[in-house]
Amino acid sequence: MDLSHIEHSLAQHGAWQGKYREIMLLGKALPAMPDALKTDDALVKGCESKVWLHLDLDEQRQRLILIADSDTRIVKGLLAIILACYNNQLPLEAGKLDAYELFDKLGLIKHLSPSRGNGVRAIVERIHQQLQVLQ
Repeated sequence: MDLSHIEHSLAQHGAWQGKYREIMLLGKALPAMPDALKTDDALVKGCESKVWLHLDLDEQRQRLILIADSDTRIVKGLLAIILACYNNQLPLEAGKLDAYELFDKLGLIKHLSPSRGNGVRAIVERIHQQLQVLQ
C-alpha cells in the first residue's frame, strides 16, 4: 500500500472514529503471513498483541521487503502503515525514517492506548535493529 494514499485517506477523517475505521480497513487489506513464518524469532517483543515481522532485501539486494502480521485487527492496520513507510526503501534511507513520528504527525498516537503506542515503538525499533544487521 502506498504511504501517500494512506496519509491522504487518514487526513480525510477529522474524528478518531473515521481514522479508526480506515485503520481497520488497512488491516483487513494486509495480506496474511504464512503460518510457517510466524516463528518465535519473528515475534516482536514489547507488543501486547502478538506481532510477527520479517525484513529482507529484494532480489537485487537493494530495497527492503517487509512482511508482518498480528493476532489483532487494529494492530494489523497499524502494521500496514508501518510497512508502507519502510517497504521498497533503500536500507540507508529506511534507517533515517521513524514511523513512530509519522503516527504522531497523523494524530494517531494520542488515540492509542499507552500499550499500543509502546507496541508501535517496539515494532519500529525492531525494524531499525534488523536494518543494522543488513548494513
